[in-house]
Amino acid sequence: MNAINRFDTVVFDLGGVLIDWSPYHLYRKLFDNDEDIARFLEEIDLYTWLRGVDADKSFQRGVEELSARLPHHADLIEAYWHRWAETLNGTLDDSVAIVSELKEQGRPLYVISNWSSETWHHATDRFGFLDWFDDMVISGLEGIAKPSPGIFHLACERFKIAPEQTVFIDDLVVNVESAREIGFHGIHFTDAGALRRELVSLGLLS
Repeated sequence: MNAINRFDTVVFDLGGVLIDWSPYHLYRKLFDNDEDIARFLEEIDLYTWLRGVDADKSFQRGVEELSARLPHHADLIEAYWHRWAETLNGTLDDSVAIVSELKEQGRPLYVISNWSSETWHHATDRFGFLDWFDDMVISGLEGIAKPSPGIFHLACERFKIAPEQTVFIDDLVVNVESAREIGFHGIHFTDAGALRRELVSLGLLS
């Protein structure tokens, strides 16, 4: 079976792929330069901490615990919760255009995204293109987050999809690797142009 007829379904991550989410959008208002932000994010190990919040650990409790461990950063950590909406900077339009084309071609489209249940309303309130998807698995609503294999198994069961016929797109390599272990064709998202070329090569876009 060749690539042209192997894949029929596409699953997208949201933040960093279709939605311009980044802690830098917020912290550029609180730091003088990106180097200082990078050191801060590394010190608090933000992305590891977020896995708990994304799996629906209470945001407030998570902030309190992290602030207790790093009291010299307490104000900056609390800002991530109180000013979380400022981590969103609209849509990544070239990527959203790809979703639109896939939708027009009748491709089954789904989402697997790490997103806290406490902030999910920011997405549903702002981004109408979410209605284009056939279904979504949102980590905070399920109590399990990427890269845990369980979230991919849950999605396959709910969406009634076969991973070997499905492309999964994410901006974090660790999530892509986890999806590949389940059997998905994983694409590490870097930019819309590269994504478009790969989807063309797989026969999903003309």
